Amino acid sequence: MRFFSVLIAFLVAAAIYAIVFERDRLTAMLPASDEAAEAAPDETAGGAAESTVMRVVVQRSKARAVDSSVTLRGRTEADRTVELRAETSGLVISEPLRRGASVEKGDLLCRLDPAAREAALREAEARLSEAKARVPEAEARVAEAEARLEEAEINFRAAENLVGSGFASQTRVASARAGLRSAEAGVESATSGLESARANIESAQAGVKSAEEEIRRLEMRAPFAGVLETDTAELGSLLQPGALCAEVMQLDPITLVGFVSETQVTRVALGAGASARTTSGKTARGEVSFVSRSADDRTRTFRVDVRVPNPDLALRDGETAEITVSAEGRRAHLVPQSALTLDDEGTMGLRLVGEENRVRFVPVTLLRDTPSGVWLTGLPEAADIIVIGQEFVRAGVEVDPVQRELGQ
Repeated sequence: MRFFSVLIAFLVAAAIYAIVFERDRLTAMLPASDEAAEAAPDETAGGAAESTVMRVVVQRSKARAVDSSVTLRGRTEADRTVELRAETSGLVISEPLRRGASVEKGDLLCRLDPAAREAALREAEARLSEAKARVPEAEARVAEAEARLEEAEINFRAAENLVGSGFASQTRVASARAGLRSAEAGVESATSGLESARANIESAQAGVKSAEEEIRRLEMRAPFAGVLETDTAELGSLLQPGALCAEVMQLDPITLVGFVSETQVTRVALGAGASARTTSGKTARGEVSFVSRSADDRTRTFRVDVRVPNPDLALRDGETAEITVSAEGRRAHLVPQSALTLDDEGTMGLRLVGEENRVRFVPVTLLRDTPSGVWLTGLPEAADIIVIGQEFVRAGVEVDPVQRELGQ
């Protein structure tokens, strides 16, 4: 019994070997019927004919103008922010304003106690009046000295003429010359006195101006309309030069600050329209007011400012925002995303049906992604794009295209 079991196992193993490894040889040894022999060539030829041309689905597409906007990530920024600080020392005598309060240009924020500054101003004004009163006196002295000089000149010329005629002595001429020199010195002295009086006037005017400027520094007013970011200085507090009175922020208009890459900075132009959406869901529209000419050393990006009206102050300083800047339109094709494929080198593109129904590969550039498809550039004005079967054909292969209208 054991012998028969071993024999049966050997025969089964031989049969399996023959079927798996010697199948072609066994098939050739078997006789074929005439009908099978006649049908085999026809089926082979038909299969070869069917495999030579593959059927693909193509979509006829025409290029359309598309607004190729530039999207930036950025933040909101107050248009102006200033810290009002004291220029002189003194006690605060004005009631404080609380943070968040709206102020107009010129509104009083902090006022310091004038102390003796008003008395100093009155003293400076008195000195000015006194200096001005001395000018007429000095001018009269100059006129008197000039008259004496004229008289001395006449006497000196007369003495010289009499000496020449023999009617006067040299002593008289010397006396007349001395009188002339004395008159000249008197004119110089009177002129110097007049100049000194005028200098005193200028000094007194400077003193008055200094006293007025010191009084002006006692009041700190809003330089522009805005919102208080901090409380103003408390009543009774002592402010030294440089101490903070208040911080004022202008939020209307507000500035949106974004950064654009080197490859897209040329597409952002001054005055271009822009829209933004903050993380809180607020939207705004404005226009580009500034494009930096210098890139950031670390990020190699360029700063872009967009001024946006903010009359209701809904936008706050420092909010994260997504900014979309309108750019010059471009011609592009709207294609299903599934039609995109890669060539042997990994380049993204589309396979098109060209002349004689032969496939060609065209690299493309992604312009924008939308729910209905992707906008692509790099294609001809009109193209037959393979949307089904593109992964099973290669460039140069002949195909049987079946047209599909856009949107089907």
